[in-house]
Amino acid sequence: MARSLAFYGKGGVGKSTVVSNLSAAYAHMGRSVLQIGCDPKRDSSRNLIKSFPPTTLMDLLSEGKTDLVAEDIVMDGGTNIDCIEVGGPKPGVGCAGRGLGRLFEELEEMEVLDRDYDYVFYDVLGDVVCGGFAVPMRSGYAEEVFVVTSGEFMSLYAANNIARGIRNYALDGDVRMGGLIANVKDLDFDRELIEQFAAKIGTHVVHYVEWDKAIYQAERRRQTVVRHAPDHPCTQGWLALAKAIEDAPRPHIPTPMGDKELDVFLDSLYGFEPNALSA
Repeated sequence: MARSLAFYGKGGVGKSTVVSNLSAAYAHMGRSVLQIGCDPKRDSSRNLIKSFPPTTLMDLLSEGKTDLVAEDIVMDGGTNIDCIEVGGPKPGVGCAGRGLGRLFEELEEMEVLDRDYDYVFYDVLGDVVCGGFAVPMRSGYAEEVFVVTSGEFMSLYAANNIARGIRNYALDGDVRMGGLIANVKDLDFDRELIEQFAAKIGTHVVHYVEWDKAIYQAERRRQTVVRHAPDHPCTQGWLALAKAIEDAPRPHIPTPMGDKELDVFLDSLYGFEPNALSA
C-alpha cells in the first residue's frame, strides 16, 4: 500500500516547494508518487506539470461536468509522478474547504488511491486544521502529518496549532505526526530554536532544508531543483530529506502546548522579557 503523508504549515513557509521537490526526489529514486494539491491557489504542481494553469476538479465541477474519470483530473507530473489539483472558488467567493470533501468522494469512485503508488502526498493550505482542510487527517486518508516550519514566531505558533489538530484527531483515528521539516534561511540561528520547540511538543526534526539560490533559479523556470540541477549540492539536500522520511522513526502523537503555555514558551525562546512592554 502507498504511504500517505500530509504536509501542513503556516502559509508562505514553503510547503509546495518542499512537497514538489520531495516528489521529484522520490521519482529520481525510482519511487512512484501521487501529489495532491489541496489549495484553491492550485499551485502545488506548478513546478512539475508541463502546462500551467492546471486542470482542477473544482473547475470541472463548476463547468457542470459529470461522470468524471481519473484521466480528467490526473495530470502528468513527469516520470513516476502524477498530480491532482483540487482548486477552489474565486477569491472571496464560496468555501474552498468543501472542495476537499468532494475530491475524496471522486477519488474513491475513480479508485485513484488504489493505484500502485509508493507515496501519496497531500499538500494542504496553510495552517487551517478545521473543516474541509482537515479532511486528509480526520478521515484517515493521511496516516502521517509532517509540519513544515521555520524558526519564525508565527511559523512555530502555527506548527503548535497543527500539532493540536493532529492530537485531537489521533485520539479517534489512526493519524499520527511524522515530525517537523525545518525550512530555514539561517541554519545557525534557527536550529536551536526549532530543536527546543520540537522537544517541547514531543516531536523531532526530520530534516533541515536550507534555502539556496538554486531553488529560486529552478522555480523561475517552473521546475524543481532536483530536475533543473540534478548535480547541484541543493539536490543532494532534497534526496537526503526523502531518505530521512523513509527512515523516520515511528509516527507519534504530539504533546502540543496550550495557548498560555505557548506564549510563555515562545517569549522565553526568543529572549523576550514579559515586563519589557510595561517598563
